[in-house]
Amino acid sequence: MKSIQSKSVLRPRSLKRILSAALFSTAILAGSFMTSSCGTLNSEALLAGGVQAVQAMTLSDAEIKSYVGQYIANLDKESTVLPESDAYTKRLRKLTAGITEVDGTPLNFKVYKTNQVNAFACADGSVRVYTGLMDLMTDDEVLGVIGHEIGHVGLKHTKKQFQQAMLTTAARYGLMAAGGTVATLSASQLGDLGQTLASSSFSRKQESEADDYGYAFLVKNGKNPYFMAMAFEKLESLNSSSNTSSAVNNLFSSHPDTAKRISRMVSKAEKDGYKRPASK
Repeated sequence: MKSIQSKSVLRPRSLKRILSAALFSTAILAGSFMTSSCGTLNSEALLAGGVQAVQAMTLSDAEIKSYVGQYIANLDKESTVLPESDAYTKRLRKLTAGITEVDGTPLNFKVYKTNQVNAFACADGSVRVYTGLMDLMTDDEVLGVIGHEIGHVGLKHTKKQFQQAMLTTAARYGLMAAGGTVATLSASQLGDLGQTLASSSFSRKQESEADDYGYAFLVKNGKNPYFMAMAFEKLESLNSSSNTSSAVNNLFSSHPDTAKRISRMVSKAEKDGYKRPASK
């Protein structure tokens, strides 16, 4: 699922192909680097942008997590994060008890108070669930959505998404510090990066892969994976409503055909011997 937030979100190939794309994109982006005096191309800015673009695509996992950590810290500050004493947070803690990491990356969960129906996960292991989603779904359905979002982390989708966002903004701001060390991003850089992430999306293939991950995630946690289909049914119902929020519309804008997606999860569950749970 795509990460949606009104201000900035998250939630976006081979190394040789990535580097080629980085250099090509930098050449296009370089058109924005014009000297104020005569309007000719600034070759120094172009060179710097090219280096930063390549660096953005070759960031290590540790560097990616550090930059994402800065982004999430800023996003948490801008959002209404519910405290540990809140009923929503207690519910989320109970749902995710024992779920501590994915592919070696520690997970941390927080609840955002908002009517938007969504959840997202980032490459640093941050998982954010919206109260709007928790109001709409049962515990097992919420867990299926969380599994889907964690899948984007475990399958490296979020890393690739963030690299692309860094590529888009690297030439403009020079997000890489000299020597490849992690720089501290300014408020304007974080905001620009957030807008880039908000407008990005996962591919249909990535979304289908995350669906399968969420299905397996439910099975691993002793839950009926049929809840994946039931969660999507509720989202589809909202999406077809005339009163649907922009968050839900955006959530489905890049996803595979919803009906086919639901059908695939149903067929998978029934083939594995699971029956549809009673609706709550």
